[in-house]
Amino acid sequence: MRWSGPLRGLSRLESLRKQLRDEDAIKEISYALESRTDAYKFTKKPPWLRVKPAGDHRTVSTVEKLRSSLRGLKLATVCEEARCPNMGECWGGGTATIMIMGDTCTRGCRFCSVKTSRAPPPLDPDEPRNIASAVSSWGIRYVVLTSVDRDDVPDGGSRHIAETVACIKATKPALKVEVLSPDFQGNKENISSVVHSGLEVFAHNMETVERLTPVVRDRRAGYRQSLDVLAYAKREQPSVVTKTSLMLGVGETQTEIRQAIRDAISVGVEILTIGQYLRPTHRHLKVEEWVTPEEFDFWKSEGEAMGLKFVASGPLVRSSYRAGEIFLDKYLDQKRSQNNSI
Repeated sequence: MRWSGPLRGLSRLESLRKQLRDEDAIKEISYALESRTDAYKFTKKPPWLRVKPAGDHRTVSTVEKLRSSLRGLKLATVCEEARCPNMGECWGGGTATIMIMGDTCTRGCRFCSVKTSRAPPPLDPDEPRNIASAVSSWGIRYVVLTSVDRDDVPDGGSRHIAETVACIKATKPALKVEVLSPDFQGNKENISSVVHSGLEVFAHNMETVERLTPVVRDRRAGYRQSLDVLAYAKREQPSVVTKTSLMLGVGETQTEIRQAIRDAISVGVEILTIGQYLRPTHRHLKVEEWVTPEEFDFWKSEGEAMGLKFVASGPLVRSSYRAGEIFLDKYLDQKRSQNNSI
């Protein structure tokens, strides 16, 4: 083993022990990494990426009911706009992620299939009330609000998001709300508007490791900026659960994945989702590697061992994948009870 010198804040012995633990962990995953498939040589998706249909008649009916409700209120879902592979599973389970502030983004990330424009249509002032009306009639306990970036709006749409959360809570107070938030270019006032809106979970996606951020994301996004957003949200409202997401298969290394997890934990992130990047169209970023289910299983165990409260990790996992599943639902209930007892 090569000694790389003491880490900041640690003695030489503590640094050496930490380095040994890291090297042992890297050895554990070496087999899984070696079994990754080069997506340039094998362009066909591996069998574990085959998407299951919506399911039985009841499930299909639920999907159609939600779709009809959204269309009637002129609402969009990131599930459809971003071509999520889990739409049948999540919608069939009575959960959908609603995309607010329109279906057109002011940014152009190379992995995302959402439409882009420098001047999208104006925000719909009726949207917050329409969303509250829709979700209150679905019989669900958990809803995820995501949005396009609206750099064309002075506050980035933060007040619009906050108003949407407030309308949902006024209509159905028991409904748990997660917001997958833009970065608002790091503006603290805008972040504060969202984090104090009454939501339970504040999510903002790092998307990829630091080295690949300029390649994968729009130039206005940034790895450190995303960490700062998550850190500020946690400082501003400690009772709110913070969450982020990583895509694998775009050229990252195991060391970089581990560092990204460390960075997320260092700013107070509690929930992490990890999934395989899938190329939406031929105009988008190419897939570098197909990551095995075994490696995703490793990162779930490793992330939770490193200190995350919950990790959803799998080839088809996306940032809002099964967001309201039993573990997270119970975790939020526990957090609420603890906050009420203080």
